[in-house]
Amino acid sequence: MTRLTAAFAGTRAEGRAALVTFVTAGDPTPAATNAVLDALVEGGADVIELGMPFTDPMADGPAIQAANLRSLGAGTRTADVLAIVRAFRAKHPDVPLVLMGYANTMTRPDPARFAAMADEAGADGIICVDIPPEEADTLAPFAAHGLDVIRLATPTTDARRLPAVLNGASGFVYYVSVAGITGLQQAAQASIDTAVAQLKAATDLPIVVGFGVRTPEQAAAIGRVADGVVVGSAIVDLVGQHGAAAPEPVRTYILSLSAALAAAKEVA
Repeated sequence: MTRLTAAFAGTRAEGRAALVTFVTAGDPTPAATNAVLDALVEGGADVIELGMPFTDPMADGPAIQAANLRSLGAGTRTADVLAIVRAFRAKHPDVPLVLMGYANTMTRPDPARFAAMADEAGADGIICVDIPPEEADTLAPFAAHGLDVIRLATPTTDARRLPAVLNGASGFVYYVSVAGITGLQQAAQASIDTAVAQLKAATDLPIVVGFGVRTPEQAAAIGRVADGVVVGSAIVDLVGQHGAAAPEPVRTYILSLSAALAAAKEVA
């Protein structure tokens, strides 16, 4: 059983949705990132997405764009990202960590070599935002190394395209709830309910919903229908505001989200 499978089995047994959190590696600095990751775990995060900084993050809004620039400005490189993963895995052997990024960060010097390095460091999977299903062979080395290749579905993924999106997917399916970039808007709950039901009818993989989730109330509403809820930009904003002092406000915020998801199971 992989860490991701175990995490979702655990939250399912507890009758609640998983809390999936995102931060950018190297923000505010490579040396400070692991304290932020510790705060996520202490607050109750079940799964962590670690963003690989990139100069042109086309799916991300202003908050994560700024985090990428802060990270790159601090000198973060791929070796630093993998060192962060390695240190996290040594301290948190059971918490799943997924690398999230773009083809430019995950296919250099080549996919097979990066897959081997990510596996050795202790990553559990990848989310590569800009490689479509038609080019899925590019990511085959990751699956060969036992890393989950997590696919994205969106409001524009129709019934004809969905099988291609799901083919080869593992770990969980990430439902991008808005046709836009991260952090700026949230989908209507009714549309999320419908989309999650359609995805659950098409796959047995956990369905995780993200983009635009900021408040405990929003997380709880989504958690009543989905297997997991992703929160990213709101956490990244806290890191941007507090810098090296971010771990405590991050931990407090994550506690509020995890409490809301736990309470949601009681009224579902």
